[in-house]
Amino acid sequence: MHKNILFPVDLEHTAEAKKALEVAIEEARRSNAKLTVMTVAPGFGMPIVATFFDEQTVKKALKEVARHLRKYMDDNIPDDIKTSAIVMEGNPAELILKQANKTKVDLIIIASHNSQIENLLLGSCAAKVVRHSKCTVTVVK
Repeated sequence: MHKNILFPVDLEHTAEAKKALEVAIEEARRSNAKLTVMTVAPGFGMPIVATFFDEQTVKKALKEVARHLRKYMDDNIPDDIKTSAIVMEGNPAELILKQANKTKVDLIIIASHNSQIENLLLGSCAAKVVRHSKCTVTVVK
């Protein structure tokens, strides 16, 4: 039984995350757990990027990402599931792990989609989360 499930989703790849979301909903329902849906926006704070965007523009962009996340949740998660939404900015794997530790998540359900060049250069986000997580991680292809 799980109490706190984290479901990170890339809003650019929601079709690839469909099966993972189904697993997250099923597990949340079975365990009567809270499902936290998280997305990570690009790192506006990176020095090279920060020179192009003022603080107001970044805040506006993050609000828009939050609006898209809420719509995604409203469209795809049944009302009987307890949910919360989180939008963060920066490195996805690092922030997923940080959020999991901060909120005492006991299960992360994450989609894995193929990005061969990214895997060769950086390793996949899901792989990094699995390697460094202190809780159980379910990866859904």
